[in-house]
Amino acid sequence: MNAEHWLAHFERISEAPGAIARLRRFILDLAVRGKLVEQDPEDEPAAELLKRIAVEKVRLVKAGEMKRGKVLPPIEEDKLSFDLPSAWAFTRLGDLIHLVSGQHLQPHEYTENSWDGLPYITGPSDFADEGLRISRFALVRKAVAKKGQLLLTVKGSGVGKSTTCNLPEVAISRQLMALMAIGWDDRFLILIANRLAVQLRNAARSLIPGISREDVEEFAFPLPPLAEQHRIVAKVDELMALCDQLEAARQKREQGRERLLASTLQRLNQPAEDLASFRKDASFALQVLPSLTTTPAQIKQLRQTILNLAVRGKLVEQDPEDEPAAELLASVALEKVRRSSMESRIAGGLLPNDRNYVQPFSLQAGWEWTTLEDYALDVSTGPFGSMLHQSDYIVGGVPVVNPSHMVGGRICLDPKVTVSPGMAKQLESYKLAAGDIVMARRGEVGRAALVTEEEAGWLCGTGSFIVRFIPEILRAYVLLFLSTDLARGYLISNAIGTTMTNLNHGILKKTPIPLPPLAEQHRIVAKVDELMALCDQLERQLSQADQQRRRLLEAVLAEALGDPEKMLEVA
Repeated sequence: MNAEHWLAHFERISEAPGAIARLRRFILDLAVRGKLVEQDPEDEPAAELLKRIAVEKVRLVKAGEMKRGKVLPPIEEDKLSFDLPSAWAFTRLGDLIHLVSGQHLQPHEYTENSWDGLPYITGPSDFADEGLRISRFALVRKAVAKKGQLLLTVKGSGVGKSTTCNLPEVAISRQLMALMAIGWDDRFLILIANRLAVQLRNAARSLIPGISREDVEEFAFPLPPLAEQHRIVAKVDELMALCDQLEAARQKREQGRERLLASTLQRLNQPAEDLASFRKDASFALQVLPSLTTTPAQIKQLRQTILNLAVRGKLVEQDPEDEPAAELLASVALEKVRRSSMESRIAGGLLPNDRNYVQPFSLQAGWEWTTLEDYALDVSTGPFGSMLHQSDYIVGGVPVVNPSHMVGGRICLDPKVTVSPGMAKQLESYKLAAGDIVMARRGEVGRAALVTEEEAGWLCGTGSFIVRFIPEILRAYVLLFLSTDLARGYLISNAIGTTMTNLNHGILKKTPIPLPPLAEQHRIVAKVDELMALCDQLERQLSQADQQRRRLLEAVLAEALGDPEKMLEVA
């Protein structure tokens, strides 16, 4: 199967992660291996072209138009990674180009006055789609590039980026080199420069630290006949235009999904006058949203929408037979009175005296606005940093729960973060009980986890809060609420610090909570669990689909090209 037939398959796998960028690389791989266009036996062999280039280089040196270059090491034929078409020849780039290394100019050697000196190009920030972007002008001629030469970035964050000089002359800084093809297609030189950057990037396995003159001159590559170079460049242009079309089509599809998803989520988060109609719309939306979500970020949006609906009373039906949330708050208040050994009762039920809470939105019948301070028996702070030092930690002692251990509502303990029984005795007042919720006070404020029976007796670490409730409280609803935009927005906006945020104990206690009846809380948690399981399934499906498309993509490439990562691995 020829390369063009393989390329025809790419449209159906263009949804694979990184598929378009991978396709562009694939096209270039085919181009420099002689697999992109047909060979013509009538073409003059590359060996003859190399002879003419050598003669022309001698002429340019004698004419003083370029310096004599060093003799480059021969290519070791036994280390070539693939066979070439018969008319091609392996060579080194330094034998075929005139190379000008850029030079740094001192502040007094350039100006911003356009009527003085040459345009001065300092790096890829001066590259633009329409040509070079000029803001400085050189007052001296140190390193000069001419129109048509390739400007290659060899230092800094933009290493490997290139453009063609579109001005008669420009001065270039040491971040750049100017490459001129001697007697061969300068557009094919652009392809070769791209392969040079790719090879160096692969060799470094990270960002390219820089491209040296030696890297450029000793870069070995296969040179096709001149006529075939022209055909290759034309075909590459054609196929890159196809890639542009595929990318534009994919972006259009993604933008359409994003707009529809955003519109749907916005409607679900708007106040609804007719709750029954809203629930019908929400039910339909939750059915169709999975088909619109094609990225992890969109699934994250879907999860947050589910949580927002849950704490606004829009996810499950209300039951007028449910005991109102006010009765649950009265139970909390009564327990607080009992624990404080006071025996005062308030007519009509026990509720906090101050009911002037900030209410971000109106609530359903039977719901109440409350705060964490009123809903919890106690909100306390973990030990101060001065009470616990690194030297206090031992292996196999009493576990200490820090914010980093709170993952997905559970405690994932680091076995190294434990203290001796003696230190645990000193921190007795910070011991955790089953049913407590531990929360992060530093860093990702609001991060929380539930303490289980197995974790009872462990210690709350520094940088954390302990929130304790009466037995009747459904902790799962509290954890659900703490994951919403409402809770996180309040906590983050009231935290202080930039590098490491901190949450004040008093601020935490005032966190507003939309509280449903206890029976409805159970229904909400069950529904959220059901929908989050759907999101989990959707994430797995996306991951599996991505993996399948990626495998198909790599299979297409491998069969058409072999192992493209080993391309051009020569001495």
